[in-house]
Amino acid sequence: MKSSQPEPVAKGSAEQLLRKLEWTVLRRLDGLLQGDYRTLMRGAGMDLADLREYQHHDDVRHIDWNVTARLQMPHVRVFTEDREMNAWFLLDLSPSMDFGSGEQRKRQVSGGFVAVLARMLTRHGNRVGAMLYGAGVDTVIPARGGRQHVLQLLHTLQTRPESSTIATTGPTRLHELLESAARMVRRRSTIFVVSDFISETGWEKPLGILAQRHEVIAVRLTDPLELELPDLGLIPIRDSETGEQLLVDTHDTGFRKRFARIAAQREADLRQSLARAGVDTLELSTDDDLVSALMRFTDLRKRRSRASAGGALPKHLKQAA
Repeated sequence: MKSSQPEPVAKGSAEQLLRKLEWTVLRRLDGLLQGDYRTLMRGAGMDLADLREYQHHDDVRHIDWNVTARLQMPHVRVFTEDREMNAWFLLDLSPSMDFGSGEQRKRQVSGGFVAVLARMLTRHGNRVGAMLYGAGVDTVIPARGGRQHVLQLLHTLQTRPESSTIATTGPTRLHELLESAARMVRRRSTIFVVSDFISETGWEKPLGILAQRHEVIAVRLTDPLELELPDLGLIPIRDSETGEQLLVDTHDTGFRKRFARIAAQREADLRQSLARAGVDTLELSTDDDLVSALMRFTDLRKRRSRASAGGALPKHLKQAA
């Protein structure tokens, strides 16, 4: 594993991409969020300051259940906000991220998302870092601030060879990335896990453990062709993770229905796993508009926050309060 050191970044594709995103996506987000960018990072930049008894206006998510059980009275954790926060991008750059059936591939969507969020955060004095996963966790970019650091991050992503051009070493093992982050990111941070979650099983538990200490957001990349196959006749399909190739007849209605059914079941299982891990999920499709997706996600978090603040406590906690 290598650690990327800061170095001057020549103006080029990274500068051009960032400038384009600043003039298009970031300007639109500034107008829509009206400075409320922390909605995207709820709970970030917060350190535990104290414990006190639960009051009716408190967020039930802040209840400390261990203390509540010991004292037989609901208690909540009280946080203080840091003047700056750290955000980490855990980037899955395995072969399946090179796929895209339209104008964009999942890897490009991932890069655009990282550029926008990293620049949004560093403009407010925060620091961002990244861990890159290919055949394993091979690159760590320490958390730093400033526009130059964002350019360095983008340059690293843009100059990295596509995983599909490198000899594969087997399927993606996302749990390795999550476990590495749990060991390396010690300070409470906002962590964006940017992946299509096409991986060996076993990542669910490490994701849940990571979410116990940090604010974790799963940024899931998808492509329409992964959910439903059009009638294209006889076509070859290659598994980007293993290299296995198959010839399939997409003209067969029964085959397309079976494919859609299996894909739908995988969607349901994946969303359930993410929910069990206790993380919010932002879904980005290769045919989606980044601003629209971010606003949908922000609205969802606002609704959840309001519902949680005004939600009902379990009956035994109501009686105790």
